[in-house]
Amino acid sequence: MSAAQDLLFHYQHVIEEVALVTGSKGVFDVVVDGDTMYSKQKTGRHAKPGEVLELFREKYAKNVREYGT
Repeated sequence: MSAAQDLLFHYQHVIEEVALVTGSKGVFDVVVDGDTMYSKQKTGRHAKPGEVLELFREKYAKNVREYGT
């Protein structure tokens, strides 16, 4: 599953907007509700499977139930 799909599958009830920002020279950012959750340019690599979802959970979803649970 992609980063955006992971986020929306589990937390669609609390996320207003997910944006995947691409650009020249390998720019690939995942932005949730205006906050950059992951930046390939800053890390120098693509996110590992589940990494963006885990970053979101740590920052925003400690006390939020996943969608459908």
